[in-house]
Amino acid sequence: MQVTLKNPGKFIVIEGLEGAGKSSAIALVRDFISQLTGREPVCTREPGGTPLAEKIRTLVKTTDASDPLCDEAECLLMYAARAQLVANVIKPALARGEWVLGDRHNLSSLAYQGGGRGLMPLVQTISAATLGDFKPQLTLYLDIPPALGMARAASRGELDRIEQQELDFFERARATYLSLAAADNTIVVIDASQPLPQVHRDIVSVLRQHLERS
Repeated sequence: MQVTLKNPGKFIVIEGLEGAGKSSAIALVRDFISQLTGREPVCTREPGGTPLAEKIRTLVKTTDASDPLCDEAECLLMYAARAQLVANVIKPALARGEWVLGDRHNLSSLAYQGGGRGLMPLVQTISAATLGDFKPQLTLYLDIPPALGMARAASRGELDRIEQQELDFFERARATYLSLAAADNTIVVIDASQPLPQVHRDIVSVLRQHLERS
């Protein structure tokens, strides 16, 4: 594919519920960017991506029956990790003209903590305070019915604390994802319930269309 890059340094994010196929999508997009630019993108994950943020990830993902993580604390920890990652990894990489490929970003908190936990006012307030108007140029949301996604996730092995939530939690998160995507033309919905080759074809098609408009 021949594309003239007018603005090097883009931030692309892959989003989706558990079992949506984010890992294979990220590998596909990473290879696509590498072939296009001749350089590997900076790959991040949330929560995580810096030494401190990885410690926060462990706190968020691990169940402690003696001190259960309350919903508000979960939300605050997510944004603490995100603030570290944006300040110390993502923004510096973009400033250098590098591409950044994210495994989740702010949309996850809007969907999971905002929609799933019912904390949208808190999420919006913290998001505005920590991120301002910073956002990805493109987000690919891999949409999948929660029952199918959780069946796939369970087949991979033991589930972490968030993956163990009730199905209703993921239904609320999915509804929030779709509502936000409908209102934002930088978020593209990909039907992740399709066979994997078709999902990947759809992703590549979206990437090409996005670059042609850039």
